[in-house]
Amino acid sequence: MGVGFGVGLALALGSSAFIGSSFVLKKKGLLRLCHRGRARAGQGGHAYLREWLWWAGLLCMGVGEAANFAAYAFAPATLVTPLGALSVLVSAVLSSTFLNEQLNVHGKIGCLLSILGSTVMVIHAPQEEEVSSLESMAEKLKDPGFIVFAVCVLVSSLLLIFVAGPRYGQSNVLVYVLVCSAIGSLSVSCVKGLGIALKELFSGKPVLKEPLGWVLLVCLVICISIQINYLNKALDIFNTSVVTPVYYVLFTTAVMMCSTILFKEWQHMVLNNIIGSISGFLTIVSGIFLLHAFRDMPFTPNLLPLFLQPGRADPHAPWSTADRHQSCQHQPLLPSEDKGPQSAEEEEEEEK
Repeated sequence: MGVGFGVGLALALGSSAFIGSSFVLKKKGLLRLCHRGRARAGQGGHAYLREWLWWAGLLCMGVGEAANFAAYAFAPATLVTPLGALSVLVSAVLSSTFLNEQLNVHGKIGCLLSILGSTVMVIHAPQEEEVSSLESMAEKLKDPGFIVFAVCVLVSSLLLIFVAGPRYGQSNVLVYVLVCSAIGSLSVSCVKGLGIALKELFSGKPVLKEPLGWVLLVCLVICISIQINYLNKALDIFNTSVVTPVYYVLFTTAVMMCSTILFKEWQHMVLNNIIGSISGFLTIVSGIFLLHAFRDMPFTPNLLPLFLQPGRADPHAPWSTADRHQSCQHQPLLPSEDKGPQSAEEEEEEEK
């Protein structure tokens, strides 16, 4: 593992912490506006621009994205992007603390699975870059496969914004999050190119005279503006614990597709590393699903096996009638044949 790989890994971890915090701060600012009766972002309002908590969240996101920006210059996108799962963990924990959003045992297991999946992906991620100069980046951008991918992303985003958004945007979390994810895959490509340009600039090459760098910068500003706008709408309408995991899964999938098509970082990977990367990503998706799908399900001690329930340390302890009703799911399907006279009398009393 080279020094550049380690630097990219550290920057990616730091960016996850800042980005996860930014979701909570921005949601907190939007909730304060809602309590004041201001026009909500989901209804087209922009009153959040006068809320300092929203700006604090934007600042955290800016720091996180800057660290992410630098990470892409040192490490492959296949490594940097999946580590965004840690931002899901940070956001879930902080949401349960500051936004009173529930994080039950399923969510905690999901966070653990996300960490384990991220670790597996780091171990099996490619450690060599396929693009090291703006000239090679320009050649990659001319690839027919990437051109088709970019056109599909733009067309689908326009359909989501102008066709699906007005109809389903207020009821389906996927509409606005899909826009952020699809456009985000293109923004990662721009960030990768700008990171390479900055490395060449610091090495003394005349990068400022290259038009490709400026084109990438303009495209990045446009993509980020679109992402911020529709991410605000999704956060204002839906729960943070819903938006963050769904956004991560869709965004990571889109970036991995874009990385595979544009940078071909998986081209020289051996089979076991490919299987490890896919398995790690599926583990992350499983953790995100647990965190999202069961967020409102209460987890009571009665759902545990008897030997794990509080007060049931002695398996031979007698049961009371109330305990039998509360833990009826653990009773045998068929009645026991060797009942004493006392048990028969109790059953007759219950039937009366």
